[in-house]
Amino acid sequence: MNEETLKTKDGGEELVNRSYSVEDEPAHGSAEIKFKSNKYLGWMYKLDNLGIETRGIERVSPAERKQIQQLKKHSRLEQFINVAGLWFAACGGLTSMSSFFLPTLSFGLNLRDALVSGLIAMIIGCLVPAYTSTMGSKSGCRQMVSARFLFGNWGVKFVSLICIVGGIGWSIVNCVLGGQILSAINNDVDLAVGIVVISIISLIIAVFGIRVLLKFQTILAIPITIAVMLFYVVVCQKSGYLHDSNKLVQDLNTDSVTSRGNWLSFFTIGYSVTATWGSGASDYYILFPEDTPSYQVFLMTFLGISVPTTFVAIIATICGTIAYSYPPWNKAYESYGVGGLLNAAFDHWGGFGKFVVVILFLSLVCNNIMNTYSCAFEFQLIDRHLAVVPRWLWATLVTVIYLILSLVGKNHFSTIIGNFLPMLGYWISMYITLLLEENLLFRSSQKMKKLHYKEYGFETCSSFSTDIEKNGPVDAPVGSWLYLYNWDKWNKPENITFGFAAAIAFCCGVVGAAMGMSQVYYVGPISQLVGNGDIGFWLAMAFSGVSYPLLRYVELKRFGK
Repeated sequence: MNEETLKTKDGGEELVNRSYSVEDEPAHGSAEIKFKSNKYLGWMYKLDNLGIETRGIERVSPAERKQIQQLKKHSRLEQFINVAGLWFAACGGLTSMSSFFLPTLSFGLNLRDALVSGLIAMIIGCLVPAYTSTMGSKSGCRQMVSARFLFGNWGVKFVSLICIVGGIGWSIVNCVLGGQILSAINNDVDLAVGIVVISIISLIIAVFGIRVLLKFQTILAIPITIAVMLFYVVVCQKSGYLHDSNKLVQDLNTDSVTSRGNWLSFFTIGYSVTATWGSGASDYYILFPEDTPSYQVFLMTFLGISVPTTFVAIIATICGTIAYSYPPWNKAYESYGVGGLLNAAFDHWGGFGKFVVVILFLSLVCNNIMNTYSCAFEFQLIDRHLAVVPRWLWATLVTVIYLILSLVGKNHFSTIIGNFLPMLGYWISMYITLLLEENLLFRSSQKMKKLHYKEYGFETCSSFSTDIEKNGPVDAPVGSWLYLYNWDKWNKPENITFGFAAAIAFCCGVVGAAMGMSQVYYVGPISQLVGNGDIGFWLAMAFSGVSYPLLRYVELKRFGK
C-alpha cells in the first residue's frame, strides 16, 4: 500500500493512501496484486481529491493511526465526539424506533410487558457491539477483516455474505419506512418516491467515506434528538388511551403459554435491534490509536447505542400501545404503517408537524449510510479479486440491490421486521459467543499464545517457545491489555487459522437456532414448548459455545494456528 504525506487545507499534514492493493496470498498462488495503470491511478487520485474514500479493507497501521491522531482535528477527544454523534444519529431515530411500535399492535402485549421485554432485550443486545467494537482500535481492521482470525480466510467469505444480507435487510426496512412517511405526509406521493430519495442520499454520503460520514451523523444528531423530544410531547397528549389499550389486550384472554411465547418472540426482536450492530461496530474505530483503552471504546459504544435506543424505544412502545385503541392512529397505521402513525401523531401541529416528521425521515438516512458503508467492505472480503474494486463501487451496487428489493417489498413492512430481524439475531449471537471464547480462552495469556505459533511465522511450538524465552513476548501490551493477535498477518492465509473449529461450531449453532426459532415458515420443537416463543438466539449461543472450545483446542494442537 503506497502512502504519502500531503498538506491539508488548514496547513496540517495527513497520511493518504494512494494505491489500491491486496497483500500477497500465497495460499492462492498469487503475488501481490497492484494496479499499475497510470490511467487508473490518475482516476483514483481525482476521486481522492474530491474527498471520496478510496481505502478498502486494508489495515490501518499503528503508525498511520498515530500520525492521524497527532493532527488537531483528529485528536482523541474529537474522535470520541464524532463517534458519539454517529451512534446517537444512527440509533436515536426511526430505524431503532420502528420495531418498538409493534409489541402491542402485532404481538398483543400490554404496555408493561412490552416495555420490560423490549428494553431488557435491547440492553442485552447493546453488549454485543460494545464488545466487538474494541477490536477496531486494537487491530486497525474492519470488523469482518478481524473475523478472519476466527473463521479463516474461506470461512469469513460466508460470514461476509451473511453481513451483506443483514445490511441490505436493514436498508430495506429503512427505505420502506421512509416511503411510508412521505406517502403519509402527502397522499399524492407514491411509496416508491421515499424509497428512492433515501437510497440516493445514503449512497452520496457513504461514497465519501468514514470522515464525512462521522461529520454528517454528528451534525444531524441534535435535530433528530429534538424531533424525538417533540414526538414525546404529541404522544403523551394521548396517554389516556393507554388504559383502554391495556384493557383490550386483557379482553383477548390469551392463555399464559401463548402470552409467554409472544413475550419471548418480541424479546428476540428487541435484542436483534441493537445486537446486529456487532457485525460492523469496529469499523468506526479503526482510526483510533492502538493504545486506546478498551474500556473507553466499550463504554462509548454501549452508551452510544443504548441511550438513544432506550430514548426512542420507550416512546415508540407507548405510541404503538395507544394506537391499539385510539381509532385515528389505528386507521393511519392500517393505511400507511408506521409512517402513517407518525404523521397522524403530528397532524394537529400542521406544517410544523410535517417538518418534524421530515427530520425523523432523515434519521433513516443516517442508519442507511452506515449499512451501505460497511456492506461495501464485506464484498471486498468475498474474494481477493473483488478487493481491488473501489469501495465506492460496491457501495453503489449495495444501494441498487436494496433499492430494487425495497420497491418489491414496499407493502410488507411488519412482515419484513418480524421475519428478518430474528434471523440476524441468531447469527450475531453465534459470532459474539465464538469471539468471546477465542479472546478469553485462547488469546489471553502467553501460554495459550504459543499454540498459535504459525501465526507468528514459526514451524513448531517449541521453536516459538524458545524464541519467546530468548527475546521476550512478541507483542507486549501497549497502554492497555491487548489480545494476543499478530495483526500484521491479517491478509496472510498461510499464517491464520483454517477456521475449521469456528465452522463446525457455527453449524452446531445453526442446529440450536433451528430448534428454538419461531417463524411463520417454521417453528422449532423447543419453541413449541414455550408457546411458540422465539428462543433461537439463546440456543444458538449455547450450542456454538459448548462445541467451540474443544474443537478450537484440537485445531490449534493439530495446525498451530
